[in-house]
Amino acid sequence: MATRRIASLSSRKVIYAAMVGNLLVAATKFGAAAWTGSSAMLSEGVHSVVDTGNSLLLLYGLHRAERSPDHNHPLGYGREIYFWSFVVAVMVFALGAGVSFYEGVAHVLYPEPIRNAAINYAVLGLSALFDGATWWIALRNFKGRMKFSSLVGAIHNSKDPPSFMVLFEDSAALIGLIIAFAGIYLQVRFDLPILDGIASIMIAVVLAATAFLLAWETKGLLIGEAADQPIVDSIMRVANAMEGVAHANGVITVHLAPAQILVALSLEFADELKTTDIELKIAELERRVRHLHPTVIALFVKPQSSGGFKDAIGHRYGNSEK
Repeated sequence: MATRRIASLSSRKVIYAAMVGNLLVAATKFGAAAWTGSSAMLSEGVHSVVDTGNSLLLLYGLHRAERSPDHNHPLGYGREIYFWSFVVAVMVFALGAGVSFYEGVAHVLYPEPIRNAAINYAVLGLSALFDGATWWIALRNFKGRMKFSSLVGAIHNSKDPPSFMVLFEDSAALIGLIIAFAGIYLQVRFDLPILDGIASIMIAVVLAATAFLLAWETKGLLIGEAADQPIVDSIMRVANAMEGVAHANGVITVHLAPAQILVALSLEFADELKTTDIELKIAELERRVRHLHPTVIALFVKPQSSGGFKDAIGHRYGNSEK
C-alpha cells in the first residue's frame, strides 16, 4: 500500500546514487593506496567501502520495514528501518573509524614514505567530484525549500534516518578527503612520513564523531519518539471539535516508522451518549484524523474522565522520574 511506504522514491534514489558512487571511489582509492603506500588513502578506501555497505543496509532496512503486519507484529515492521539505521552508525564506528585508527597508529609507529604522490592527488580530486555530487543530491533531497539555518534543527527533528544519513556520511567523506590531501601534501612537503599516519588517525576521529551523531539521532527513534507537535495539536483540535466529546484529555503518539504514527486518545464523552453512539463517534473521529494525517495508521480511543487521565499520566511520569 502506498501509505505504508517507508521512504520516498527520491530518498531511495539518493541511497542508490551514494552506493554506486562510493563503490567506484573505493576501488580507485584502494588502487592508489596499493600503488603509493599511503595510509590516509587506504583509510579513505575503507571509509568508502563502509559507506557502500551502509547504503546496502539502509536499503535492506527499508525493504524489511515495508512488510505487512502479521500475527506476531500487528503494527507492522516499520521500526526495522530505525534498527538498521542504528546498525549503520555502529558500522561507521567499528569498521570505518576502527580500521582507520589502526592504520594510522601502524604508520605512525612504522612510517613509510609515499610513492608517486601525484596519483593520490588525482584520485582525491576524482573522489571529491563523485562524493561532492552525491552530497549535493542528498542535500537537495533533504533540504527541500527550507533555509540552511534550519538544517540542524530539521535533522534533529526528522523521523526519517535514511533522508539524512547519506548527507552525514557524504559530509564526513568530504572532510576525510581534505584531511587525506593535507596529510599527503604535508608529508611530501616536509618529508615526514609520520604525517600520513596522523592524517589517518584524524580521519578515524571524523568517522567516530559521525557515528556518534548518527547513533544519537537514531537512538530516540528506535526507543520511540512522539509525533511532531503540530500533528499532536491538530489531532487534539479535531477531537475537541467533535460533537459529543465533552473534553479531549490528552493524546499519546509514537512513530512506528517515518510515515507511520500510532495515536492513543483519552476522551471524555457527553454523559447522555450511549455505547453505540460512542462507537460511531470514535469511527467518525478516526476518519477525520486519517483524512488530515494519512500517516496515522492506528488510533485507539479510551473513554475516560479528565481527572482519571491526569491521575494516570501523573502516576506514570512520576514512576519514570524515580
